[in-house]
Amino acid sequence: MRKFGASNVLIMPIYHQLGKVPHKRHTVFKNEKGEHQYEQLFGTVGFDGMSSLLYHVHRPTQVKSIKEPYSVKPKVALEHNMRSLRLHGFKTTPEDDYLDSRKAILTNSDCTIVLAAPRKSLTEYFYKNADCDEMIFIHKGSGTLRTLVGNLKFAYGDYLLVPRGMIYQIEFDSEDNRLFIVESARPMYTPKRYRNWFGQLLEHSPFCERDIRRPSDLETHDEKGEFLMKVKKQGMMHEMVYATHPFDVVGWDGYNYPYAFSIHDFEPITGRVHQPPPVHQTFETDAFVVCSFCPRVYDYHPESVPAPYNHSNIDSDEVLYYVDGDFMSRNDIGPGHISVHPAGIPHGPHPGAMERSIGKKDTDELAVMVDTFKPLMVTEEALKIDDGKYWNSWLE
Repeated sequence: MRKFGASNVLIMPIYHQLGKVPHKRHTVFKNEKGEHQYEQLFGTVGFDGMSSLLYHVHRPTQVKSIKEPYSVKPKVALEHNMRSLRLHGFKTTPEDDYLDSRKAILTNSDCTIVLAAPRKSLTEYFYKNADCDEMIFIHKGSGTLRTLVGNLKFAYGDYLLVPRGMIYQIEFDSEDNRLFIVESARPMYTPKRYRNWFGQLLEHSPFCERDIRRPSDLETHDEKGEFLMKVKKQGMMHEMVYATHPFDVVGWDGYNYPYAFSIHDFEPITGRVHQPPPVHQTFETDAFVVCSFCPRVYDYHPESVPAPYNHSNIDSDEVLYYVDGDFMSRNDIGPGHISVHPAGIPHGPHPGAMERSIGKKDTDELAVMVDTFKPLMVTEEALKIDDGKYWNSWLE
């Protein structure tokens, strides 16, 4: 069986439909004027994975011109890193253009972690990441993700899961936007231990299908002209001019589409003693996991130590993006900070943090964690916002 075959059918077990579709797939489908509508399979993992069937006003293949591609590969500064880092994410300089604002800070062959502070909406062109699924976490800002299969409203705390190959634009309500993005070369799923054999999220899962927001407000543009699309493929940006508006879908159905999930809808799992990070898991691939640390009641054993115990990163690099609240295991950590704890060395609470945690009843911390199974390389952009001294902050 293909590597992703077994689990891929369980990534998002919710059938969805918008607009008009024919009674049977792969059959003649015409509009009221008797004009053909053009079917497109939007699928993954060959013909073995999640897919949707889209019906276009025009053939979605009409390219008028292609410009010279240019590299957007991350510029690696530290290929072999064994130093714990603290990055000040809010020091990333805002830029008007959405793609220009995206700064890769950590990367390996499976994923790239990106910070972005776009001031303007992406409306002058269309974007498609043909390499990766995108997980876009909204730290600051609100607006609308517009795609060829419908729109999603978003706000503070939302995860936007955008499957690879999805054409989109993004509209912001203001200029103050901060995004934490993970580009994944591997399919992104909900955790398999929280699903049954049909793919439904189980009763003990920290979230369920009811929490997942699906696209609505399908736009259908019957327009000819010149429409610029930027396509990221193999670390290169390809600019292509299409002859028809990319958002010309009259209807679609299937399982492959973008969706939104709010971190505020994640229900933490607690226990009598400290629970390990996997209880906070929100998404997974076969190469990394994503966890949500949310406000929760602390451990309720009478002698419990709420602060996390020291632990060795033997098999994974740990990246923690601090969103809001009081981060009890760290000293001098604030919103927008990013800690990087590389595999091979132990880490744990800062001096005094364990002692301070004893007797506390709850926490209001909010953070997103990414644990990768391959080492992450540190980029030039990351070193621009590195404080340079976090690695020895455990000295007393």
